[in-house]
Amino acid sequence: MTLDVQLVGSTTQMAVVTLRPGQTAYCEAGKFLFSSGDVVMETKLSAPSDPHGKDSGGGGFGGLLRGAANAGKRMLAGESFAFQHFHTPGGDGLLGLAGVLPGEMRHLELDGSTTWFAEKDAFVAAEAGVHFDIAFSGLGQGAMGGEGFILEKFTGRGSLLIAGAGDFIDINPADYGGTIRVDTGCIVAWDDRITYGVETVGRLNRQGIMSAVFGGEGLTLATLRGNGRVILQSVTIEAFAKALVKNSTKPDQQGLGAIGGLFGGSRD
Repeated sequence: MTLDVQLVGSTTQMAVVTLRPGQTAYCEAGKFLFSSGDVVMETKLSAPSDPHGKDSGGGGFGGLLRGAANAGKRMLAGESFAFQHFHTPGGDGLLGLAGVLPGEMRHLELDGSTTWFAEKDAFVAAEAGVHFDIAFSGLGQGAMGGEGFILEKFTGRGSLLIAGAGDFIDINPADYGGTIRVDTGCIVAWDDRITYGVETVGRLNRQGIMSAVFGGEGLTLATLRGNGRVILQSVTIEAFAKALVKNSTKPDQQGLGAIGGLFGGSRD
């Protein structure tokens, strides 16, 4: 049964879910906003669809160990150690969820035949039929591209909610010659019809070094090829973090930068 989801807002969106009796949704820690009083919330080590992580009821000690192992893998990948599960025993319940950065959200429907991949921290919530896992794009690509080494992987059937930073755009590389080149930090998610890779920006000559050092893109870009769906975001987490650090510095700590503050508006 598909979740009844309403995305509210523009570039700082939240998802308002109407839970029906018999439906179960789960989210990562930190993604829950609010719920009505008739929604039951439980914290577990595994997602509802995890066949090996039944940490309550019927899983036994072996299931508990497997659930802990999967939770440990998520924690090492920088993801939430546990999940929050939601269901309503009576009538319809209300549930509010959101990502951790100002940005858009997407409501994706998995049909059981398509796998989705997403960058770390993109996952917000899903219904019980969607299986969450950690995937790896390869050590070489991770070392070269920075982003993309550790990925979130989603299979199964049901509703999936993901979030990112800034505005989203959906692109099919097949509409643009089959390949698009992207700053690795701009990628939110893609389906399994897309091949993900990393390529060097230009040659290792004077112009290539100039582009890498002063062009703002580093030495590599991600390449996305195929005939499928790619979701990109307008703000990279790295750029967002740098902007916060830069603008959180007090004028008297900036030296000559304080002069720029005279012309750049208030720095209260």
